[in-house]
Amino acid sequence: MDKTIPRKNRKFRYLTIGICVFLVVSTIAFFSFNKKRTLNVKIDELMVQKVEKAFFEDFIVFQAKVEPLNVMLVNVTEGGSVKEIFAENGAMVIKGQPLARLYNPNTELNYLTQETAIIEQINNLNTGKLNIRNQELNLTKDLVLIEHDYNDAKRVYDMNSKLFEKDVISKNDWNTFKESLRFQEERKKTIQKTIQKEKQTNQIQISQINNSIRIMEQSLDILRNNKKNFLITAPESGRLTSFQPVLGKTFQAGESIGKIDAQQGYKLTAEVDEFYLEKVREGLKGQVEFKRKDLEVSITKVIPEVKNGHFIVELVFTSKENIALQDGLSFGVKLILSEKNKILVVSKGSFNQETAGKWIFVMKGQNKAEKRNIKLGRENHSYYEVLEGLKEGESVIISSYSDYKDFEELAISSQ
Repeated sequence: MDKTIPRKNRKFRYLTIGICVFLVVSTIAFFSFNKKRTLNVKIDELMVQKVEKAFFEDFIVFQAKVEPLNVMLVNVTEGGSVKEIFAENGAMVIKGQPLARLYNPNTELNYLTQETAIIEQINNLNTGKLNIRNQELNLTKDLVLIEHDYNDAKRVYDMNSKLFEKDVISKNDWNTFKESLRFQEERKKTIQKTIQKEKQTNQIQISQINNSIRIMEQSLDILRNNKKNFLITAPESGRLTSFQPVLGKTFQAGESIGKIDAQQGYKLTAEVDEFYLEKVREGLKGQVEFKRKDLEVSITKVIPEVKNGHFIVELVFTSKENIALQDGLSFGVKLILSEKNKILVVSKGSFNQETAGKWIFVMKGQNKAEKRNIKLGRENHSYYEVLEGLKEGESVIISSYSDYKDFEELAISSQ
């Protein structure tokens, strides 16, 4: 008798196979997607440095030019052409010394015309003042005559008053003498009042005329002094620089024709990148090298106006040594922005151009380097300050990443 054998469940078999296939595919996909992009490079193409703790000094370096500490411009007051030259560029001059003479026929003619007009006005005012004096004198003469007539009338009146009392003269004649005295008395009072008022008016007019004459004389003095402005003189004693006039050359009023160095020392002026505007301030110390010696300098002025991406600073020498400097010399200034202290640093390199200080390749043994996120802080000519992501003693690649900035891992070989 035959025995019946039951068939196995094929659905379970297929499910098991499917699960196994899915697991294999998923595993392969996982490792494929999570596998780091790796580039093979040679060790001699890389520059490797260790992360270390070192003394970090925050400073900047820029070029500065020597200028006189106290300089005065020699300006042209009256425009014109150069007629005579009395001094040479670089010569020592004293205050008031003639340097050059300009001429301008039109301006000189204008000055002459104005001077003539002012003198004529002064003469007219003096004539008016003389006429006022003459009028006053004539009134005084009239007063003398009137007083004489009054005295005669008074004398006649006094003499006839006694005769009238003795009935020697008639009443009609007496009234005539009496009326004559009254008339002369009124006449005298009238001329006295007139003279008094005339004197008061004349005093006001003469005061006004004198004030006008004084103003015109001042204008005349200014005009004559302006004529002297064609002669250019040294405004201060010192060394004459930037003085290069040429006979016949025309200068406009207010234009600078030279400078006077008062020989009171020198300063440095420099243009600094606007990036450091917040860091640079008055009082910061720095150094310059002069004849193989380090000389100390200090910032005395910061002009915060930014032009073409730069602002201007002024520095003075604080070293006590006697320094034989010349206007126009150039120095490299090392300006200290912070005190020297020991911090974690990484050497400067080209890697920062591609990474902007956000990541770096860190060595893992001798044959491998991995990309790691970092954070950098301050910098100087030698180091970057490390804030996050690196530890002391780790080795990093600081050369350019331009060929492998898109990779996350480097496989390093010796050949």
